Amino acid sequence: MTKVRPTAVAGMFYPAEPATLAAQVREFIAAATAEQPPPKAIIAPHAGYIYSGPIAGSAYAPLQSLRDTVTRVVLLGPAHRVYVRGLAASTAQAFATPLGEIQLACGAIDALIAAFPFVTAIDAAHAPEHSLEVHLPFLLEALGDFELIPLVVGDAQPEEVTQVLENLWGGTETLIVISSDLSHYHDYDTATAMDRAASDAIEDLDPAALDQEQACGRIPVCGLMLAARRHGLKAKTVDLRNSGDTAGPRDQVVGYGAYLFY
Repeated sequence: MTKVRPTAVAGMFYPAEPATLAAQVREFIAAATAEQPPPKAIIAPHAGYIYSGPIAGSAYAPLQSLRDTVTRVVLLGPAHRVYVRGLAASTAQAFATPLGEIQLACGAIDALIAAFPFVTAIDAAHAPEHSLEVHLPFLLEALGDFELIPLVVGDAQPEEVTQVLENLWGGTETLIVISSDLSHYHDYDTATAMDRAASDAIEDLDPAALDQEQACGRIPVCGLMLAARRHGLKAKTVDLRNSGDTAGPRDQVVGYGAYLFY
């Protein structure tokens, strides 16, 4: 019997009803304002769709041109619920979504665990975690069929993330997705300035210029920046808004950015 990780936040962060969910994701992707070339990696937010869905759509829209190219997605996001030392892999064979199951690249995951002592299988870290799950409907809509390597990043160093990304880098068949929101619970003007500074750091591929207050997924983001520098990639901000722009009040907002790496 296939071991499947069930959804944890369907019906809370995003619709649980398949047709409603699919229509909402398509709308977010279709609303992306400008065509972009297909990226090797993206950074996209992980809040409830009412807040961050429009920004995520800007990151996922360019992936549609990779539908017949990408067969493997490496997805990293920060731990919110369970303490993790290093990076947590899953022993599941598939992740459930309202739009269908996504198969995991189990052989590649086993090889990671064997290669790096800071990568361990911790299903408890994945069970309640939303930072990876909210991306799965977007990935299914944009790419269709692919294998997934999901990793929850906890108490780790950016260089450890970079080592994992280098191991999995591959070619055009492999897409890297980093899950991160930006600033949290500042007033609108303060958040806007902080998020612009975070975007500048990402575009400059400068991990030293990005701190934890600017991005909850700072460690995986910085790990990607280091890898991008090694591979000669450039980063581009394609959307930068906050919850005050989408669905919330402006006295305490959460920032969201969409970034493409070419």
